[in-house]
Amino acid sequence: MRIGVPKEIKNRENRVGLTPVGAELLAQRGHLVSVESGAGVGAGFADADYAAAGARLTGAAGAWDSELVVKVKEPLEPEYAYFRGQLVFTYFHLAGTSVALTDALLASETTAIAYETVEDEQGRLLLLAPMSAIAGSMAPLVGSYYLAQFNGGRGVLLGEILGRRHGKVTIAGDGVVGQHAARVAVAMGTRVVVFGRDFDRSAEIKRIHAGIEYDLAPDRLAGHLEDTDLFIGAALVRGARAPHLVSVAMVKSMQPGSVIVDVSIDQGGCVATSRPTSHTNPVFTAHGVTHYCVTNMPGAYPRTATLALAEATLPYVERIAAGGIEAVLADPGLAKGVNTHRGFVTCRPVADALRLGSKYRDLAAVAS
Repeated sequence: MRIGVPKEIKNRENRVGLTPVGAELLAQRGHLVSVESGAGVGAGFADADYAAAGARLTGAAGAWDSELVVKVKEPLEPEYAYFRGQLVFTYFHLAGTSVALTDALLASETTAIAYETVEDEQGRLLLLAPMSAIAGSMAPLVGSYYLAQFNGGRGVLLGEILGRRHGKVTIAGDGVVGQHAARVAVAMGTRVVVFGRDFDRSAEIKRIHAGIEYDLAPDRLAGHLEDTDLFIGAALVRGARAPHLVSVAMVKSMQPGSVIVDVSIDQGGCVATSRPTSHTNPVFTAHGVTHYCVTNMPGAYPRTATLALAEATLPYVERIAAGGIEAVLADPGLAKGVNTHRGFVTCRPVADALRLGSKYRDLAAVAS
């Protein structure tokens, strides 16, 4: 199969979809791997590394002129012209993006296989997990930085000072993002409150640290936000837009100079006042509260993020390369990653979020 690896063009996005090790493995199995020149430089992989691995260095058009395109982030508008009905394997987050990307995928009959909706046999989102872990680990650190007074923050240090904990972090979500955020925040030495939806998760949270407060009552979130220094939005509904857990009124109730890090922003954000930001312009202030809503948070650490992501995705890339769309359809968990195929939306939460019900078809019906 012809496999292409374009250079990411999202703001300060230096991750790459395939490492030289992965390129070498695929080349050894008889696949033609085309890597856009410079695609891996930001993650520490030189063009020479890919060439030595047996990959062909090319321009953007050459990388996209493939049967399978392996990326990291969703294609942006300048890339829509490259859609030719190929398989594109990347994070799409279609429910949280504008309908323009979905329209372009449908018009070109491109098959969008989204990392974030691929499941394993236990229903786990193994391709989302590595980046969720990095974003969750980042969130308390980023929040602490913007709490500094010179950044417009309250001047509260999240940490233990001479045995006394300072600051309060409230986290909405108890999945991978929430658990990693809680682990880092409690290690910093601050008070941590986690809101979740599954009582069984409370045991996992307590294993991180017995001092973490766990709450299953969403109606109590508003009260906690009034004295929260850092709120971390970590809500996830698989494939769908994130639910708005924090209203405008709740943001207004927060203390001036407090911080929101909305990790859910890829899926639309879980705070009513959130809007996408970039690594170049990462924050804005609304109602006196600093909002950090960068849509590609793990891109801040491209080396670590690329290695973690490629380790998770490479087995799937191998499977797709060996068997094409038939291999995807034969694997129930991988098939759940297919968001568009043959001009139809094949993921119901995406269709519902974008109000594209008339363009929704069950994947099995479309593929038959």
